[in-house]
Amino acid sequence: MDAYGIGASRIRQPLVLASARPPVPRLATGGASLTSSTPDALWSAPLLRVLRPAAVTCTGLTRGRELNHCSLSVPHGARLLLVSDPDATASTLLRVLAGLSRVERGDIQIAGSSNPSTAGWGRRLAYLGPDPGMHTWMTPHEALQLAAELLDLAPDAAARRIERAIAWARIPSEAASRPMRRGGEPLQQRTGLAAALIGDPEVLLLDEPLRALEERERKRLLKVPGRRRTILLASRYPASEIGLMAHVAYLRAGRVELIASVDALEKAELPLSHRGIAALAEMRAGTVARGAAPA
Repeated sequence: MDAYGIGASRIRQPLVLASARPPVPRLATGGASLTSSTPDALWSAPLLRVLRPAAVTCTGLTRGRELNHCSLSVPHGARLLLVSDPDATASTLLRVLAGLSRVERGDIQIAGSSNPSTAGWGRRLAYLGPDPGMHTWMTPHEALQLAAELLDLAPDAAARRIERAIAWARIPSEAASRPMRRGGEPLQQRTGLAAALIGDPEVLLLDEPLRALEERERKRLLKVPGRRRTILLASRYPASEIGLMAHVAYLRAGRVELIASVDALEKAELPLSHRGIAALAEMRAGTVARGAAPA
């Protein structure tokens, strides 16, 4: 399965689409790791480790001052919130994982594959940024049909997937056949999400998505179904993502400094905010410096 790019003359930003796989047990960066709800004893079996590689693994990613030997491993089924200082770092990481930005060095694997071609991870991954990158003279249906064609979907399968995606994104039937410019930014963002879901992505990369929508509807849409689907969400406003992500990763100076459950913030009586996440990172760093295992 492969990633695909949509030509600039029709849609300005590439997308990548996918299938689902079962979860693996650990979310880790450097020496920090968190177990999933799947028993470690089950997933520690050598054969299962081969069959269930991490959904996303990046090692030593370096890009100017934005990424500095950044390493991260995300298990299948994880819902990970990316928060960074500076804010743009998380967005850069997602663009690198999506193949939209290059790094000077480092390795990336998606579902155990380092090959972004058809034989590798391509269609297993989809990216949606703050700007869906679609020309507004297109109708939502035309944009989704183009996405299906670029995935080489059979006509019947394409029709079914387009219908499901439109229903999930709640694009009214009359709006689906009119140019997107008439529906404004909210319609364009709904269409962008629908296009990202056409290929049923195993890994979904979301960078500040759907900000033009009302908060309740935005949260409904971002609770993308599929227990085996892995979602990485970069956000400059962590508090607005409450209830969406189970874990948070904190990047500072181009590196991952913390991975923790959202529950860990609550237990430490810290808010899901930049300040709260940074404070938890400092607490964990202090614990490690004193030689004790972090909670």
